[in-house]
Amino acid sequence: MGSFWTNIKADAYRIKGRPASISSILVLGALNRSFRPILTLRLCQATAGSRPLLNLIARLFHRFAQAKAGIDMPSVLRAGPGLTIVHGWGLVVNRDAILGSNVTLFNGVVIGRKDKITAEGRETHYPVIGDDVWLGPQAIIVGGIEIGDGAIIGPGSVVTKSVPPHCVVGGNPARILKSGALPDVMNRAPMEGQDPQTIAISSGMAQDNVKARWQGTGATTEGLIISDCRLYSDREGI
Repeated sequence: MGSFWTNIKADAYRIKGRPASISSILVLGALNRSFRPILTLRLCQATAGSRPLLNLIARLFHRFAQAKAGIDMPSVLRAGPGLTIVHGWGLVVNRDAILGSNVTLFNGVVIGRKDKITAEGRETHYPVIGDDVWLGPQAIIVGGIEIGDGAIIGPGSVVTKSVPPHCVVGGNPARILKSGALPDVMNRAPMEGQDPQTIAISSGMAQDNVKARWQGTGATTEGLIISDCRLYSDREGI
């Protein structure tokens, strides 16, 4: 998931909108309630395995930060750089879920496991959240599903099946409302080795690429984008 400094600088970038110094990161950790548990999570990640005493101290700080923020985000969570939490109250993320880079989590989001009981025993599955995903307030994501890169999960959605990249979904059960959507990532953090200008250029690539694929076919872009999601058209919800 990257080094400590790579991750935490990307996390701070999501808030400040510009590269952050060490001092500004420390100030954010001290004063920003929703950034503090991200900082302590990164400390837990950095000290896991090789530094047991430091890891214990980091985990204690992380418990305090979680309690003050009103969230449940385990210290072993695998989360890519550029993670941001908006408001945070009531946020719950399962310890075995996986979050990509530049993920946005609003208050009340639940990312949880799903158990399947069979005659042979219990099978447990966990969500995988892609890059540049926006999860709105009170959204619920459960089970061994994948949320594609750039997807937008509307407030209050209940998602139990995988979501294609660059789709907007909403409702209970969640349905695809729009395809080919641009990612909703405020202050998208550049990844290591990436030219920041590339972010601005690539932000429209999803829609432009789809339009280019279907240019001259005589069909509407929206209709053909939906056809890319035809595997999901026979279900009541996602």
